[in-house]
Amino acid sequence: MAAISLKNVIKRYGTGKHQLQVIHGINAEIADHEFVVIVGPSGCGKSTLLRMVAGLEEVTGGEIAIGGRVVNDLEPAYRDIAMVFQNYALYPHMSVFENMAYGLKIRKLPAEEIRARVDKAAGILELAHLLDRKPRQLSGGQRQRVAMGRAIVRQPQVFLFDEPLSNLDAKLRAQTRIEIQKLHRELGITSLFVTHDQVEAMTLAQRMIVMNAGRMEQFGTPEEVYHRPASTFVASFIGAPPMNLLKEAPGGRAGALLGIRPEHLDLADSGWEVRTETVEMLGAERLVYGRIGEEQVIVRVEENRPAPAAGQVIRVRPREDRLHWFHADTGARMAA
Repeated sequence: MAAISLKNVIKRYGTGKHQLQVIHGINAEIADHEFVVIVGPSGCGKSTLLRMVAGLEEVTGGEIAIGGRVVNDLEPAYRDIAMVFQNYALYPHMSVFENMAYGLKIRKLPAEEIRARVDKAAGILELAHLLDRKPRQLSGGQRQRVAMGRAIVRQPQVFLFDEPLSNLDAKLRAQTRIEIQKLHRELGITSLFVTHDQVEAMTLAQRMIVMNAGRMEQFGTPEEVYHRPASTFVASFIGAPPMNLLKEAPGGRAGALLGIRPEHLDLADSGWEVRTETVEMLGAERLVYGRIGEEQVIVRVEENRPAPAAGQVIRVRPREDRLHWFHADTGARMAA
């Protein structure tokens, strides 16, 4: 097991006037046994950062250490990491057993040890009855478990997951998230997990790095990121639906944006006046989309409350202890 240290990590492509910087000085200390999710929109640099930790991308500046050892110039094979990819990367002509055992055979481990490691991983991942099958005979979720099993048998210091659930349907993604959580509780291996899905990030992470345009916007627990977002970007990216950000909220501060999450606006007899435009029915709750003046706002309404009709004017009262203030120019969080 090993901690991961990122110190002012920078990535540039090209040279001279054609140089493009895509990672801008990432600093993060990831503890031994910790499960950290790197989350952000497409193109924000999260996979590039992961690939630098893996050794698949060169580090332009700064320092990456695994287990206290600087690995900037080490080839991937010598970093003691195992990576799980989005596309499974299984050998189609090999059985599940052979796919899981292949890396160990390359390292010339004894056959008895290979069998023991594969059997243990197959038991953890409920693959024991599938060891003789070829990948084409497996579902997408089963193939992803084989890919994870191949990583487990290596007994690495660090697991690196690069969008491993993207090719699964919604039900399988939810199921596999649970399996990954169980896997981490059982093995305790330090893990970095990349995703663009904020739901995956919130449900899996012990801490999460929120990235935007190659920069780390916030590094904290899911609770910290959700309840005290460091910027308007984090506030709008984390949460479904996103936080309301209002320029001209009633009682607002000059030169500041007011943020409030849809669930913290309560239907009331008095308060902010909202003109309803449309309502989404989501089973246990409803999302009311409307406007305060010219600004759009979303209100979450529980199923035991009557939903307003389109065009109806309602009043909502914000919970005073759930207000967030951000600088209008920089988007950074303001002191309460």
